[in-house]
Amino acid sequence: MTRAQFSAETSGGGQFVRQPNRFTDRVTPHSTSPPGGGPDEQGRWPLEAGRYRLIWCRACPWAHRARIVRNLLGLADVISLGTVDPIRDERGWRFSLDPDGFDPVLGIGFLSEAYLVTDPDYAGRVTVPALVDTLTGRVVTNDYPQLTLDLSTEWRRFHAPDAPDLYPVPLRPELDALMAEIHRDVNNGVYRCGFATSQQAYDEAFRTLFARLDALSERLAGRRYLMGDAITEADVRLFTTLVRFDVAYHGHFKCNRQKLTEMPVLWAYARDLFQTPGFGETVDFDHIKRHYYATHEMINPTRIVPLGPDLSGWTTPHGRG
Repeated sequence: MTRAQFSAETSGGGQFVRQPNRFTDRVTPHSTSPPGGGPDEQGRWPLEAGRYRLIWCRACPWAHRARIVRNLLGLADVISLGTVDPIRDERGWRFSLDPDGFDPVLGIGFLSEAYLVTDPDYAGRVTVPALVDTLTGRVVTNDYPQLTLDLSTEWRRFHAPDAPDLYPVPLRPELDALMAEIHRDVNNGVYRCGFATSQQAYDEAFRTLFARLDALSERLAGRRYLMGDAITEADVRLFTTLVRFDVAYHGHFKCNRQKLTEMPVLWAYARDLFQTPGFGETVDFDHIKRHYYATHEMINPTRIVPLGPDLSGWTTPHGRG
């Protein structure tokens, strides 16, 4: 078996098995802690505007979804934003984009510092997004699936008046099932292709990925968005993988049955979202390419970043309005 990019997250059969999220506290109006207090007995932090800071990387699809949801809901003035460099070394995510290399609010140079303040024994991979408490410097959560759902539900009192309902109650059973399929086969599926260390593990992940993309294409052939006429959390989650598909996953992760631009329904759907306020302006193709090609040395030992593909098509008419 070949060497794994993340050996601690690779099974004996060569499958990539993503590590669980370590910090799973939540910010909620149901916390029994006073303003300025820490988590209550159930790990619930008080809901306060201006207190928490969302740390993201423009390259990371898991963090990207949190940035998009924050935008769509009008929470930009309620939850501050810190951005790490797309190039991650053995010390993890760095704040080298900020003056002097320190986050201006948290005062730290590496996100790992916040992880270790929260758990001095933490030895796993440091991940984004992370919601950090600015009063204590502790990580509240790095549980990216729950984080965005909480932005829609627990933070509702701070939503913009015209904010969309990304997680409507009547649709939640179907939404949850659909998002689970998208996560397993697409969001994480591209990583299961890229980080596989056996032919069998790769083949299985590849077939599963494209079978799901085919099913999603069929679903979207008769509706504008995954759940109908309105954008939901499911669309955000699928978009952050699709927007990275041709620039990273097709080549770097060997997801090369087709490019996104060769799948007509999904390509038009992705352009529709890209051109929707709150989506396209958060995409940074340069950061995406530099992160994937320059940080996975087991997959791309030369760390050469490709110049392509042509990105001009993202702003062309999508015909789905």
